[in-house]
Amino acid sequence: MSRPESGNEVRLSAQQARNLHLAVQGLLTPPRARASRARVLAAVERMRLLQIDTIHVVARSPYLALFSRLGAYEPRWLDELLARGKVFECWAHEACFAPMADFALHRHPSPIRSGHWAHKHAATARREHRHEIEELIAHIRVNGAAKSADFERAGKGGGWWNRSPEKRWLETAFAQGDLMIARRENFQRVYDLAERVLENAAVAIAAPRLPEADIRREFVLGAVRALGIAQARWIADYFRVKACKDADLQPHVDSGELIRIEVRGWKHPAYVQRDNAALLARARRSALLATHTTLLSPFDPVVWDRERASTMFGFDYRIECYTPAPRRRYGYFVLPILHRGRLIGRLDAKAHRADGMFEVKSLHLEAGITPDAALTADVAQAVGDCAAWHGTPRVNVRQSDPAAFAKALRKALPARNGSA
Repeated sequence: MSRPESGNEVRLSAQQARNLHLAVQGLLTPPRARASRARVLAAVERMRLLQIDTIHVVARSPYLALFSRLGAYEPRWLDELLARGKVFECWAHEACFAPMADFALHRHPSPIRSGHWAHKHAATARREHRHEIEELIAHIRVNGAAKSADFERAGKGGGWWNRSPEKRWLETAFAQGDLMIARRENFQRVYDLAERVLENAAVAIAAPRLPEADIRREFVLGAVRALGIAQARWIADYFRVKACKDADLQPHVDSGELIRIEVRGWKHPAYVQRDNAALLARARRSALLATHTTLLSPFDPVVWDRERASTMFGFDYRIECYTPAPRRRYGYFVLPILHRGRLIGRLDAKAHRADGMFEVKSLHLEAGITPDAALTADVAQAVGDCAAWHGTPRVNVRQSDPAAFAKALRKALPARNGSA
């Protein structure tokens, strides 16, 4: 393992590193203040990216990731931030919300972005359907913002997830920066000219583009800052940029922008961005104490990188909703369980909103986890709070591994929320 130079060596235990990561991500302790629109925006700004996914068996991923950090809040607040131009949508890690302050970093076209699959698809579609795409942009220029459903279907869908031609053309113009998402209606994208969306957000579209070297530098340092602590090989995935090696980060270490760390049990050095130096000092003193228990989205930044989650938490997590049912091990929409600085298990859930019932189809604790009374109470609280926020206060826990945990969980739930 590469080590910092003598005299500058900083060491953390694996748990201290995890706690630093969770502190920066807003998941170390329960929220201390009531959720508000300002706190929703602050959470997005802290993460830098809030991944979007449309699956709705429980709350859609961006709303659930915010709930994990803020507790009960109004999901419409995120929608309002988009409509007011405080956040915007872009292709980064995947489809994401990002704070409008980062718009200059995500502007397209950009060589840094050209390797992303969404931009590759968009470039191909533009070459093959330039006339249709420009007609669609002209239509929006004259008639105003539009959804894909506003256009008659010109033919059967195809290509990206069997989308209609109009949807693919709108997505092409969005990926290439002609259009932006003005708002969402029932979670459907409403597209408008980029200049109109930016005018609403008081952002100057004519501002000079940042040099590519500055964009890459900010993506590298920004990823380390958002993660709290990161190995070089984890950095590229956050904003989906070119892979980083330790040698690439040495100039940032020399300048003091990054602090190189040795974490016991990790094979590679880790890095902390200097804005998190105070939290690093607290982590070294074991003054960051993990007290939060909550359910995470499958697309939460903490778990979306499988290798990072495995190294940092010893948690092998695979998103199985896109896996054929016979090959799933744990279920369709499996939520990791964060408990006081560890990922202790996962549960497959479904919110039956019409019936007011939150179904836990199955729950699996990790090997070596002993479900004592304190852990059971914390998990029951987390499940009950999540269910109540969904408007499905009755909780039905069907089965678990170990089997006895389901019974203990049911016993812990009724007094709180009328468990089924």
